[in-house]
Amino acid sequence: MNPTPLSISKLLLIGLFAVLGGCATQPVKTPIAADPWESSNRAVFQFNDTVDKAIFKPVAQAYAFITPQPVRSCIRNIFLNIGDVWAGVNSSLQGRHLDAINTFGRVMLNTTLGLGGCLDLASTTGANRIPNDFGVTLGVWGLRSGPYIVLPLIGSSTVRDGTGLIADAYVNQLGWGHMISDISVRNSLYGLEVVQRREALLDVTDTIDRTALDRYSFIRDAYLKRRSVQVNGPITEAESLPDYEDEEAAPADRKALGIPPKN
Repeated sequence: MNPTPLSISKLLLIGLFAVLGGCATQPVKTPIAADPWESSNRAVFQFNDTVDKAIFKPVAQAYAFITPQPVRSCIRNIFLNIGDVWAGVNSSLQGRHLDAINTFGRVMLNTTLGLGGCLDLASTTGANRIPNDFGVTLGVWGLRSGPYIVLPLIGSSTVRDGTGLIADAYVNQLGWGHMISDISVRNSLYGLEVVQRREALLDVTDTIDRTALDRYSFIRDAYLKRRSVQVNGPITEAESLPDYEDEEAAPADRKALGIPPKN
């Protein structure tokens, strides 16, 4: 989960996990060089999971129960449209100017004809969303990712990406938030963003819970693979990797996981 400013497709050994999941009684630890702090990371992962099951997941389920799907889609699209502005800035900083132009074009279309971002008209025209953030920018600039780390309440990250989160939170969340002078309204919107992010992940996380032999390793490997592709690979390949820390998964990957498509 990625409540502030928290994918794999080619890693989808989900079928194997489904077959073997019923036989597994203990998590299978798979230490890797990128995760030298695995012991402490697993402790934080367990803490996050406990908090999620006690607070975030029940609230997200209640939100999904009382809020009609079209309204939830509208709210999600508005927050994504706001985030696209920062994504476009990062594409520009990375020298990926075509991606930046496409992203800003998405923002203009969705903000105007899409009723402030409520409707994602850009995606219907083939201009798919290009996820981006300052952690990717630092990677494109040559900064190594450093060790994998699980941050309290935030989830999967690396030393580099954790540093990037400071800029992401300041610009992409606090930045637009401080345009609203009413503190109670502002805080309510922050809370709504957290809830809608978690609600969008309900089906995906439930599927991982049912199928992964070791949820920690599954999510870690998915995260590291996606970040590597975002920094080093073509953006089209990065888009094909479902992001289990983000609020969307590619339709083809949702189908492979047996998850109904979102409207």
